[in-house]
Amino acid sequence: MHSYDYALLLAFFALVLLPAPWLGRFYYKVMEGQRTWLTPVLGPVERGCYRLAGVDAGDEHNWKQYTLALLAFNLAGFVLVFAVLLLQGYLPLNPQHLPGQEWSLAFNTAVSFVTNTNWQAYSGEASVSYLSQMIGLTVQNFVSAATGLAVLVALCRGIARRSAHTLGNFWVDMTRATLYGLLPLCLLLALLLVWQGVPQTFGHYVQALTLQGADQTIPLGPAASQIAIKQLGTNGGGFFGVNSAHPFENPTAWSNLFEVASIILIPAALVFTFGHYVKDLRQSRAIIACMLALFLIGGGTALWSEYQANPSLNNPQVAQSAPLEGKENRFGTTASVLWTVTTTAASNGSVNNMHDSLNPISSMVALVNMMVGEVIFGGVGAGLYGMLLNVLIAVFLAGLMIGRTPEYLGKKLQAREVQLLVATLLVMPVGVLILSALAASLPGPAASVTNPGAHGFSQVLYAYTSASANNGSAFAGFGANTTFHNLMLGLGMLIGRFGYILPVLALAGSLALKKTAPLGENSFPTHGPLFATLLVVTILLIGGLTFLPALALGPITEHLSLGF
Repeated sequence: MHSYDYALLLAFFALVLLPAPWLGRFYYKVMEGQRTWLTPVLGPVERGCYRLAGVDAGDEHNWKQYTLALLAFNLAGFVLVFAVLLLQGYLPLNPQHLPGQEWSLAFNTAVSFVTNTNWQAYSGEASVSYLSQMIGLTVQNFVSAATGLAVLVALCRGIARRSAHTLGNFWVDMTRATLYGLLPLCLLLALLLVWQGVPQTFGHYVQALTLQGADQTIPLGPAASQIAIKQLGTNGGGFFGVNSAHPFENPTAWSNLFEVASIILIPAALVFTFGHYVKDLRQSRAIIACMLALFLIGGGTALWSEYQANPSLNNPQVAQSAPLEGKENRFGTTASVLWTVTTTAASNGSVNNMHDSLNPISSMVALVNMMVGEVIFGGVGAGLYGMLLNVLIAVFLAGLMIGRTPEYLGKKLQAREVQLLVATLLVMPVGVLILSALAASLPGPAASVTNPGAHGFSQVLYAYTSASANNGSAFAGFGANTTFHNLMLGLGMLIGRFGYILPVLALAGSLALKKTAPLGENSFPTHGPLFATLLVVTILLIGGLTFLPALALGPITEHLSLGF
């Protein structure tokens, strides 16, 4: 590694961690309706939205009403995106006259963007019109992220409130998350990207003549606006087919730094938002220390792996250098690994290199980041409520070890809460292991694999892990655009999204009803190094017991077969 690699890493952590406490407090004030510096500008817009929608901002929902409102909104979003993609050939803002998508692909895409997954079995510039990109995909980038933030806030209120029957108003939470939490940051990032050369236009594609004399079509479009929200909203869906490896999505080293840091900017800030809800920022520091520890373990392992030459290459000059196959020379190894670890630690899924070309251990790090439920920062809202589930599981295990009724911040965990926690533990195994087994064992779906042996199995495993973790990144080389995979990957996305959201909201409702007992001398502290260590061990233990056999068949076997 060179000095500029270390400078990149320092700049990345500075951009993510320094604003996190301030931004976390801002999100708390926004979601609780307190006055902020944006209130004079956006307050009238917020109130106008409520009047148009007929929403009473003072009316709060219990957890069942909150859940029904969320499901109804997401169903409406799915229907809209599905219809737009099917009918885009008849709709305006389609200068390339692109036809509508095939029905199973439209289903997969609609589910993908509604669930904040943004898995793409298509190339955006070749099959999606400007209207579909804007009114379908970009809108869902905003509201799917806002939905995750609303669920997190409901859980925070459930933990913080005492003997309460309500968790807030879903429509109010989603509106505030979009207006205050996402739009201003996206506007700023979009302007920075336009400054760096990302297009934002309704112009036609440009025809050019290459130096070799061949005709080339250069795609354009309103890209900067979608790229900004795909990063900040932990969505990840690229405007162009090769995502952030495309020079129009990610043209410079500066754009690369802005984009990769923005992936976990909001998830890191929301950890401090939780601390403000429970009136104890020590809880935030313990959780973010756990996240950073897991991130650094994975990042250090992947960096070490990618700087190892492939021993199967007999050329001494090639064997002494880090492999660059599948990477952009303008970014290099460190920037590519940093993006890979960040995008899989968050439920983002954007890529600036091809994960199919990673060394086996690096690809295993990407898989593990997703298999643990993408709680290492994770998605907007989704990452922290997933981490809080692990916190409650760690508290339950600690209670078993010391022989006390487990409690978290004065709330006792009883049979109902434990049952809901166990339900969430089944989400990833069902979505990843069962669906992957079907895809790998059936002759038709297995034909989508383009490599034999362990690497081919990794392609299948990665696809269904990415879908179930609502990540959306692809291993490349996997022919996902078939009816079977479109439907099964769509099912995996639904399981991965709502398999967590429904128990989380039920858990929030159950915790809100409880009284808070004062913490005593015998209470297990959940803010110190001991608990942070227990939390890390819990996450790794659950993930290892669940997925180690599958990893052994894929990247581990491939690593051993290469003779590293």
